[in-house]
Amino acid sequence: MGRRLLLVAQGVAVGLVVLLFALLLWKLVEDEGGGLARAATRGDLPPAPDFTLERLDRDGDLSLAELRGKAVVVNFWASWCIPCKEEAPFLEQVWREHRDHGLVVVGVDAKDFRRDARSFIRKFDLTFPTVFDGRGSTLEPYGITGFPETFVVDRAGQVTEAFVGAVNSDEDRERLRGAVSSALEQ
Repeated sequence: MGRRLLLVAQGVAVGLVVLLFALLLWKLVEDEGGGLARAATRGDLPPAPDFTLERLDRDGDLSLAELRGKAVVVNFWASWCIPCKEEAPFLEQVWREHRDHGLVVVGVDAKDFRRDARSFIRKFDLTFPTVFDGRGSTLEPYGITGFPETFVVDRAGQVTEAFVGAVNSDEDRERLRGAVSSALEQ
């Protein structure tokens, strides 16, 4: 009887692991992001939380408030994030295409090491402004649930679109381009 009890206990344990794994997968697939992303998806136009962080691309700090009047794409990433590596060249392309029209792409490197972040910037030849948030102080106000997440902010400082996960499908890229065009028109 002891062996039978052991097999039942092992079966229950395996079942619980499978259930937890299924819940994790469901959460990853169905995740709509935090409150800011959900509000933007509903069309509420919430204000983008301000931040002032140390720049990685050059000396000094960058504040989101000082970019008011420009359309801004705020991209949260980390050097260890594989989907971040996939979308970085596209964000650089968007920056180069629209910067002369008043768009600023801001990369926010969070939960990372400065050295690794600077290596990432060099590897992908990123020229848009990038700031360092090693401790992740900006993550909660933006409701970041994972990396990468991207927010389009209009000239008035309102979040008009949010992307939870990498912007790497054709559909997402077209949606981002459309959101950038709308933000630039306002």
